[in-house]
Amino acid sequence: MENYLKRIVKLLFGLFVYSFGITLSVQANVGLAPWDAFGMGVSNVTGISFGNVSILTGLVIIVAVSVFLKEKIGLATILNTLLIGVMLDFLRSLNIIPFMTNFYLGVLMLLLSQVVISCASYLYISPGMGCGPRDTLMVALGKRLPNVPIGAIRGSIEGTVLLIGFLLGAKVGLGTVIAVFGIGFILQFTFKLLKFDIKSVVHENIFETLINMKSILAKS
Repeated sequence: MENYLKRIVKLLFGLFVYSFGITLSVQANVGLAPWDAFGMGVSNVTGISFGNVSILTGLVIIVAVSVFLKEKIGLATILNTLLIGVMLDFLRSLNIIPFMTNFYLGVLMLLLSQVVISCASYLYISPGMGCGPRDTLMVALGKRLPNVPIGAIRGSIEGTVLLIGFLLGAKVGLGTVIAVFGIGFILQFTFKLLKFDIKSVVHENIFETLINMKSILAKS
């Protein structure tokens, strides 16, 4: 049980760090990162809050990867879907991260956000309780395309959602281009630095996690 608690704490901390990274990206004000552009575009068109768009997008992806790609849906997948959006709206409401008006400082903040997001991905994926919906999609495609670098797969996904966000009126700029081409490289470099092979992680689905925790509690 202690091991599970440590894994869950690591997972939750990773989700918070991920939300912080996304908030940095938005506040950089040099062009939204792909998923942020998608979320803002949908938010602008529908009037739904940025955080709630994130939640709804996650739910749609979960259905898609579980039905069509047969990927495991773990506790981390569910918590990511439900908590990231809430944390995003909360962090934005605090107004503790300044809105950049200097372009060069904005670019630096955007690059920092990509590093933060990559580290956060390691934190919440490594406990083996599933990936967030967007990373589950990346991992599922990675398994089906073993000869394609994970960075290239991530970049292709982000390029697609960026186009949709742009068509929906989200702010796109030089920072967006940096995010599109930078996230794959930064993610791959961060994982290599941490000696983390995302394709080798064996994830529990949410039912396995609940059954194992129940069994441990019964024995104790």
